[in-house]
Amino acid sequence: MANQLSTKIPWWFWFVAILALLWNFMGVGAFISDVTMTDEALQALPDAQRELYENNPMWTKIVYGIAVFGGLLGSIGLLAKKKWAKPIFVVSLIAIFIQMGYSLFIAKTPEAYGSVAYIMPVLVILIAAFLIAFSNRAIKRGWLT
Repeated sequence: MANQLSTKIPWWFWFVAILALLWNFMGVGAFISDVTMTDEALQALPDAQRELYENNPMWTKIVYGIAVFGGLLGSIGLLAKKKWAKPIFVVSLIAIFIQMGYSLFIAKTPEAYGSVAYIMPVLVILIAAFLIAFSNRAIKRGWLT
């Protein structure tokens, strides 16, 4: 009984876990939108963005999928109060670094999108790192089993 009281999960844990789930659902939505882009939508892009999209190797889409579906699965793990959420978030962050590294430094996405191309990668990396730290804290406090 005392153990149950000491590991009571605060309301803000659930709030963060639900926000993480929503954030990662948006990531999955962006991924699906990216991989199912129609020729019509592709032709509507400015030339530099279209060329960037057309020259993106398949492995980057696979890594992108690992990143977003990993984040979604990790968020589900948080809601299910499972320790395995943390390693899933770590895999997701590694995939994010690979995908964003390629996008920013090899494909040179900022040349097509301008300096705004740095905002989303930084935000995604910060949120992914936060989710790892958050799940680690939840494990240490006994909230995840």
